[in-house]
This record gives sequence, C-alpha cells and structure tokens, in this order.
Amino acid sequence: MKGFYLVNMKSEMERVTRPREQARESYNSMSRWYDLFTSDEKKFTDIGIQMLDVQPNESILEIGCGTGHALIEFADKGANVIAIDLSEKMLKVAHRNIGNNKAGLCQADGFSIPFPNEQFDYVFISFTLELFDTPEIPQVLNEIRRVLITGGKLGVVSLAKQNKLAIRIYEWFHQRMPTLVDCRPIYLQPVLKDAGFHVQKSTIKTMWGLPVEIVIACKDSDRIGQTSS
Repeated sequence: MKGFYLVNMKSEMERVTRPREQARESYNSMSRWYDLFTSDEKKFTDIGIQMLDVQPNESILEIGCGTGHALIEFADKGANVIAIDLSEKMLKVAHRNIGNNKAGLCQADGFSIPFPNEQFDYVFISFTLELFDTPEIPQVLNEIRRVLITGGKLGVVSLAKQNKLAIRIYEWFHQRMPTLVDCRPIYLQPVLKDAGFHVQKSTIKTMWGLPVEIVIACKDSDRIGQTSS
C-alpha cells in the first residue's frame, strides 16, 4: 500500500515538459535580472541554510546555485563549498558575486553530478528540485545520495504540493505557460523518504500564498529523528 500511495502522489504532481536545453537557454537569458525576479525566495533559502547548520571546513555541494546567494552564505561560514548550475551565464554572475570568497563553480546538471562517491558532508538544493520532471526526481536524489558521505545531510527548499486554492491556481498557470512558470509544487517528504533519506527537521512557510517546505534529511539510516515547526 505504501508504494501504491506514493505512485498516486507522484501522478498528482504536475509534469515538467520543458526540455533541459531550453531550460539552460532560458536561465542564460534571465541571468542578468534573476536576482530581481527571485528576491522573495532568498529569505526561505536563508532559513534552509540556518537549519542545515554547516560548520567551518566541512564540504558542501550546492545544486542549482543561480547567482550565488547561498554559495556566498556557505563560504562566509568557512565551509568548503562547490556549486553547480546548468546555466553558464548564471555561473558567470555567481563568479562576480562571490568576490574573494573561496568557492568552486562547475557547469553541470543535478541529473548527473560530476563528482566521486561520498565526497560531501552536505548537499543543498533550493527552489531547484521542483524544476526536474517527476520521473527525473528519483535519479537526482540517487545522485545526491551517491556523493554524500555516510551520515551526510541534505537540505531542500521547495514549493510544497498541498490541496490549496493558491496551489491550484499556480498549477493552472504552469500547465498553460510551462516555459514562464517552469517549476511546480512537489510532495517533498515522500519523495525524499522513497529515495532513502530520513527526515530530521522540517518546516512550512508561505510565499505569495504558496506553501514552501524546508526539509533537512540524513542519508544514514541510524540517525532517524524527525521534528517539525
């Protein structure tokens, strides 16, 4: 019944129909103005950073770094941070923004992360997991598990799929303008658990009436313990 329940939830999530190359071109085009478009997202990303609680000299991979907001925060904490993004022009803006902060930047896709197994203490992905199509999300999470050390933590910030009017309206626009409204809400905790992560902390916030879920999960099965706020 558990597997059947998850399959039903996945079928309820809207699909992402935009090809990956089209997504890269779109983010290249908006790279100069991206911070203006996404200024309201930063406070939720900051909550995720605080909940993840990265310590100095620990290693972290950020997937979908955009113009580098979270990247800078992690570098300021003294973490050894590497960030990937599909868009080369986003990475150029991020390179300018990080200034003297020490951070590695790499053009890559979260669907196929170009790093060895068990290399990072943490992985962080904010407003990016929901950009992947539903069948691709398990592969992305498998890749994240692969590069995390045993006991490593994953921090995710994502639009949350809930039965609310604001979500239904948002999904209506996503269906009709998939290039402009490219992400969609997902059932975050179920897909994380299905991928073998154990939720440790979670919280729900609201942005423009839309629920935003922030989750910290652990790769190691003997570190189960869930709290919410």
